[in-house]
Amino acid sequence: MNKYTIGIDGMRCGMCEIHVKNVAMKAIKAKTIKASHLKNTLTIISEEEITREDLEKIYEPTGYRVLSYKKEKAVRKLFGWR
Repeated sequence: MNKYTIGIDGMRCGMCEIHVKNVAMKAIKAKTIKASHLKNTLTIISEEEITREDLEKIYEPTGYRVLSYKKEKAVRKLFGWR
């Protein structure tokens, strides 16, 4: 399982979080997807391999921009993935 932390430019409110999350949910098969407009991040826990280029293609038509991309191993904890 992989954890992807993606910096997203353009999120300003809770509705932006929902929109960014919904776009990811439609394009990526994932265990968990979380968006934060306060941190300007999107966190994805997935078994699938996701590249920065994939994410840029997904978000290009929406007006949001991928600023950063970090991949690491996800660790299963008592109350979910970390």
